[in-house]
Amino acid sequence: MSALLNYPRFLWKALGVATDGGIPFITWMTALTAIALVGINAWAHQLSGGMALTALNDHVSWGLYVGNFSYGVGLAAGAVTMMLPAYIFHDDDMHDVVIVGQILAVAVIIGSLIFVTVDIGRPEQSWHLIPYIGRFNWPVSMLSWDVVVLSVYLGLNLHATGYLLYMRYLGRKPEKRWILPFIFGSIVWAFSLHTVAAFLYCGLGGRPIWNSAVLAPRFVVSAFLSGAAIMVISLQILSRFTDTFEVKGAISTLLKIVRVTILLNLFLVAAEVFTEFYTGTTHAVSAQYLFFGLHGHNALVPWIWSALAMEVVAALILFTSDDTHLLRLDIACALILVAIWIEKGMAMVVPGFVPDTLHDIVEYLPNALEWKVSAGVLAVVLMVFTLGLKLASAIFSGEMRAEKP
Repeated sequence: MSALLNYPRFLWKALGVATDGGIPFITWMTALTAIALVGINAWAHQLSGGMALTALNDHVSWGLYVGNFSYGVGLAAGAVTMMLPAYIFHDDDMHDVVIVGQILAVAVIIGSLIFVTVDIGRPEQSWHLIPYIGRFNWPVSMLSWDVVVLSVYLGLNLHATGYLLYMRYLGRKPEKRWILPFIFGSIVWAFSLHTVAAFLYCGLGGRPIWNSAVLAPRFVVSAFLSGAAIMVISLQILSRFTDTFEVKGAISTLLKIVRVTILLNLFLVAAEVFTEFYTGTTHAVSAQYLFFGLHGHNALVPWIWSALAMEVVAALILFTSDDTHLLRLDIACALILVAIWIEKGMAMVVPGFVPDTLHDIVEYLPNALEWKVSAGVLAVVLMVFTLGLKLASAIFSGEMRAEKP
């Protein structure tokens, strides 16, 4: 009962601690706020003028927004790459920093939901997706499954993050019954999240390039790859601003995950490319457009080859550098993040529509409005992540703690 009575005070303190800081913090948050406002303004224009203001059209109806959504749900695996070693393999180095991965998951899932919202075009119509109010169409619709797994994954990570922070604030040890079921549920749900996201694509029979049994494993592997890569960079940045967390052992574990998953991802890409081109069927026409161009249309060719080159270079760096070469490893992780963003975004979503079902070729590249909206959403994600890390650092360092009665 006393813990519940302390909760409003905890929330009030958390708001103050998370939003208070020095000049670097204020500068960073001001810059992110400015970018977010640019994105909001661009979205307002989109709402006013309709989706016709974007580069999307009747032929290519999914583009940058949906690509960013696919990438975002993969980055949310950053939480799982921390929880698996900590709770399944009992890696002590990961226990204190697992909160960082959970905060990342919450921030990225919020961003992914925003990308879905801006892609709807008429978000006020989304009440149709609410069970018992609209027509949720569950379990037939894969989109309804995606809504379920996204919402549940967000809820699991919100509870785990909030409970761990609150117990640390009170100076108490978390009760296993209130944390372990949610941790293990989050791990299982992460696999479901990425699998359902892949099924959303490969279940569409009219898009041959997505009709692959390898797509779901590719989603899971690339999710763990990008999730671990962003955690390596995030932990190093965090260590420069606070000594609250011991990150050396955690970074070493995450780099092992990155080294394994980058090879698996390259193997799965190679397997899919072989299947597409060696069989030589008409279903390979979208892959032909993506990798080599088609009838003079080659807008995505530089994208996919750049992504593959970055991934190969990153693999070479990872396997020729030990864990003490942090700058080189950071470059490799940055290359991985960009490469997977292309591979799971533009290079996967757009070829599903080019050529279309009537064999017309209408190319798509995002315009300035789409880039502005996407930059605004990214700024919101970084703001949530920053505020969460600042709060966690204050609580774990003892700067913010409950007053003793």
